[in-house]
Amino acid sequence: MKQRHADRRSSILFVLVLAVVSGCAQLEPRPELPDQFASPIAQTSELDELIAPAEDRRAGQSAFRLLPDGLEAFTVRSRSALLAGRSLDVQTYIWHADLTGLFLAHRILEAADRGVRVRLLLDDMDARAKNIQFAALHAHPNIEVRMFNPFASRDGIFGFIGEGLGNFNRINRRMHNKSWIADNRIALVGGRNLGDEYFGASEDVNFVDLDFVMVGPIVRDISASFDKYWNSPIAYPMDVLDPESVGTDALDTLREALAEAAREAAAGRYGDDLRKDQAVQALMNNRLPMEWSASYGFVSDDPMKAAAKKASLDSSNVLKVVAPTLQAARQEASVISPYFVPGEEGTAFLVDIAADRDVRVLTNSLVANDVAAVHGGYSRSRDALLEGGVTLFEMKPVGNRQVPLSLRGSTGASLHTKALSVDGEVLFVGSYNLDPRSTSLNCEQGVKVENTVLATQLEGLFSRQTSGTYAWEVTLEDGDLHWSDGTETFDKDPQASSGRRFQAWLARVLHIDSQL
Repeated sequence: MKQRHADRRSSILFVLVLAVVSGCAQLEPRPELPDQFASPIAQTSELDELIAPAEDRRAGQSAFRLLPDGLEAFTVRSRSALLAGRSLDVQTYIWHADLTGLFLAHRILEAADRGVRVRLLLDDMDARAKNIQFAALHAHPNIEVRMFNPFASRDGIFGFIGEGLGNFNRINRRMHNKSWIADNRIALVGGRNLGDEYFGASEDVNFVDLDFVMVGPIVRDISASFDKYWNSPIAYPMDVLDPESVGTDALDTLREALAEAAREAAAGRYGDDLRKDQAVQALMNNRLPMEWSASYGFVSDDPMKAAAKKASLDSSNVLKVVAPTLQAARQEASVISPYFVPGEEGTAFLVDIAADRDVRVLTNSLVANDVAAVHGGYSRSRDALLEGGVTLFEMKPVGNRQVPLSLRGSTGASLHTKALSVDGEVLFVGSYNLDPRSTSLNCEQGVKVENTVLATQLEGLFSRQTSGTYAWEVTLEDGDLHWSDGTETFDKDPQASSGRRFQAWLARVLHIDSQL
């Protein structure tokens, strides 16, 4: 018995020593590199032929289309990669090695083989686990991969934990931006990462999500933001981070794996859905109805926000657009935020607007939220929001299944859209949640457009997603909370397990809102 206890103590000590040693790993300053910039627009690719005439007819305007459907969102990315002739710039927080993620990687590799210059910029929190694959892509002469705010250690759980503990302030700040830009002619920006659950391809739980696809001058604004992140001193090329893993043999192995994954995807259920979907077929035939507007703007946080020593509200360029947009509402404002932690200041801000205008918020319910701690932070503000006249809706879990809990964040939650509309005239779509993490820690971005057709479309999505089929309305009666979908009423968070309730309660009492 004593020997078993001694062995256990030795094992624990061994783990701690490894964590401490790993925590000593330090990221060296990035070598000085020449700045790189997006390829200028030209008249040399199929995308140019499709888009340039429409741009020329509407000088000063840009065109927009909302993409709430995962099949369409996937198709636009895949199709634009297929038609690109000069450049593909991809910026993302998560890239899964699953059916859709691998297929898009295959499309990108095909483009590079045609001579297209590819730049992939990834947040390293997720990408580190796929270090070998991204290093292999970097070996292609037309592909460069950079990791934003990377870990010094490139593999192993002990390195991950140790470096996170030893450099928490830096590692805690992430790049949450999502952009897909082809030939500097067409761009997608919104809430979607790259993976099955973002494109309606998961056999389990899929996200309710939203992108903007755009053409026109705004694409060049998005490219300029990409360049700023790409050239920032905290974006490290793979051959600087892990030169030993960058090699043609690894690329050849990856090429075969991606080709096989693409064949399997095309032959499977998702490929069948793509072939049958009428909207997708219209996109494949280059028919993409869009709304043109001369009043629009793209905004992104400064990439060096991720290198700041202290969290600050003033560091959020996105909030500087979102807040005045909401304040300008004359009659109503609708907000969709899957991770919604307004805190005292945000609650007071929304209540002030709700004093003489209709303010409605859709967020995840506890049972649908994969990060129970976030719900704990939100629940602290729930009573005050309702007392102040804000209308709250909480989305039900997809298929009435509890989504898996995750300490790392957004895998599995049913709602992932980040958007707002005001007075049926203005809308904003991006990566920004109304929470402290998006405001003060992570880098975010988004697009604001004045267009009644688009704003009305977003209001329609909001109305559908807040109907009793998909959401519970939360009310406060005589100091007690109630949840109702019009047919059934609950007096506590519906369908949530005791474990989930405990985690939300713990986050609430610990007051860790600044990290949510």
